[in-house]
Amino acid sequence: MALPHYTPLALRLWHYGFLVLCALVFLFLVAPLVVIIPLSFNAGTYFTFSDAMLRLDPDAFSLRWYAEIFDPPNRPGVQGNEWFVAAWNSFFIAVIASAIATALGTVAALGLSRPEMPFRRALTALFLAPMVVPIVITAAGVFLFYSKLDLAYTYTGLILAHAVLGTPFVVVTVTAALTGLDASHVRASLSMGASPVTTFRRITVPLIAPGVITGALFAFFTSVDEVVVVLFMSAQDQITIPRLMWGGIRQEITLTILAVATIMILLSVCLLLTVEWLRRRNERYRGIRPS
Repeated sequence: MALPHYTPLALRLWHYGFLVLCALVFLFLVAPLVVIIPLSFNAGTYFTFSDAMLRLDPDAFSLRWYAEIFDPPNRPGVQGNEWFVAAWNSFFIAVIASAIATALGTVAALGLSRPEMPFRRALTALFLAPMVVPIVITAAGVFLFYSKLDLAYTYTGLILAHAVLGTPFVVVTVTAALTGLDASHVRASLSMGASPVTTFRRITVPLIAPGVITGALFAFFTSVDEVVVVLFMSAQDQITIPRLMWGGIRQEITLTILAVATIMILLSVCLLLTVEWLRRRNERYRGIRPS
């Protein structure tokens, strides 16, 4: 929006200087991600832009690193394509872990939103602890606890550990949705003879559904992106995409890592767009003009 013509010179300088500062910060944060995308199409084997790429020579670009994702594995002991196996494991673990986290987080948020809930502040801090405590400490604690239960190095333990990490995101988003919930709808439903279960299913759930879905998406991508807990909890054959990328960086650097990273960036962008669409849809549903 243009400034009024009567704006003092000092405020004009501050306004445009602030815009330049915001642009520089945005560039600083986004530039490393943007560089990855064209490099993933590099026909060479180095993490640099070749002269041919800078000249936009078509021969300098290739899909070889994306095709390598579907090539046979080079590492012994892995059945099938290692990138495909890692993607399948990541997707399998993330789906189940996010489902568990969504169920636990939604129930926890519903309970914590009640004023009569005892020890509400302490329980809220407990549920949000995985977001605050350093991930290395959380992973070590989870490993020691699950080792006592013989769940270490199993898919069950890995799924439960990822569910623990995803639950706080569901608690936060569902709590935010419950904060904006108009309690008069619930009271009106109960006063008209509907049972609490019917009221929850017909009134509460549709109103908080955007928050639940948003939390589930965050829990899903938290699981897909997690590497520290995987390093602690997974067996040798339980590879995931982050673990395979971590091993590739430490042992054998290939541009396949950039191809996988580009795919994950696109998925993250889709996540952000979905969250924004849910936010606007929820505002329209509640009669609020989308901002």
